[in-house]
Amino acid sequence: MPIGVPKVPFRLPGEEDAVWVDIYNRLYRERLLFLGQQVDDEIANQLIGIMMYLNSENQEKDMYLYINSPGGAVLPGISIYDAMQYVVPDVHTICMGLAASMGSFILVGGEITRRIALPHARVMIHQPASSYYDGQAGECVMEAEEASKLRDCITKIYAQRTGKPLWIISEDMERDVFLSAEEAHNYGIVDLVALENVSR
Repeated sequence: MPIGVPKVPFRLPGEEDAVWVDIYNRLYRERLLFLGQQVDDEIANQLIGIMMYLNSENQEKDMYLYINSPGGAVLPGISIYDAMQYVVPDVHTICMGLAASMGSFILVGGEITRRIALPHARVMIHQPASSYYDGQAGECVMEAEEASKLRDCITKIYAQRTGKPLWIISEDMERDVFLSAEEAHNYGIVDLVALENVSR
């Protein structure tokens, strides 16, 4: 039986009594953002809106984006990446579970030195796919050209942010490359693998 989104009490500034808000809204107020689904226009617009609001509210406090995503649409993913680069506060990216395809692209887009993978996280990179649709040949060629431009853009960003040569990134993106947290660290996608809490 689904329980829905849990609610937690939160006292709004200037209010005497706490109100019940969903847990994500409460966490957003602490500058903790979540990408826990496939990347699409809706989640991209939500994350961008939250980042812009937090940026205007306080440019001194960092933001933390937790990622567990199988990837998704290319342009919404690029728009999230661009928003992360645009806001003044550092955006820390934390991979928990899976950051595949556009999920890994958003992960690598975090502030360099502030990209983290949890110990059992998985990362996957590959070239962006296109949804070649039934239509005239000219339309298919134009879409192929656009897909090629997007692939070049994404490849250059991976190379810039990982420190790997462009030819290695380009070669690796020809197929699905799955990486453990430690391998993602060695590859330059993340800067740190979080240690497990062994104090229990």
